Parts: sequence; structure tokens; C-alpha cells
Amino acid sequence: MTELEYDVVDNIDASRYEARLTGGAVAGFLEYRTEGDRIVMPSTVVNPQHRGYGVAARLARTALEDARAAGKKVEPICWYVAEYIEKHPEYADLVG
Repeated sequence: MTELEYDVVDNIDASRYEARLTGGAVAGFLEYRTEGDRIVMPSTVVNPQHRGYGVAARLARTALEDARAAGKKVEPICWYVAEYIEKHPEYADLVG
């Protein structure tokens, strides 16, 4: 498996973090919506051909780091984000 080159960007207009490949194609995304002082994260999707490269983990980490920087709590409705927080307890304080 070769390495996948992509950047994670916050597409504010679409309310989602996107993993964008070189050339602009989207390999995956994490949807969110802001509700007051918390950020609800309902789903994470990674295209089947881009799975296994850590795309979902990087999307989750970026979204959680941004929530922390903004002083927001998160509601991880998405099973993947909830599981990511369980495996990375340094983000547990964000759940609220």
C-alpha cells in the first residue's frame, strides 16, 4: 500500500472537514454542525478506495483539535468519532 497524500481542510460552507487529495478530489469527510457552545459530529465517510490510510483518524483529530482551540464541547453522534475519543482519552474532556 502506497502512502496517500492529502490535506484536511475545514469546508465551512459545507459544514464538514474534507480530506482533499492532490488535485482536489475528496477522499473523505467528517460532517459537523455548531449548536451554541458545542459541535455535533453526526457522520464520517471515507471512500472505499481510500480506507486504510488513516483518513478518518486524521479527520477526527483535526475536528477535535479545532473544537478545543475554539473552546467548544463536542457531541460525537458518529460512531467513529466516539470510538476515536475512547481510544484517545486526551479528547474525553471535549465531550459534553
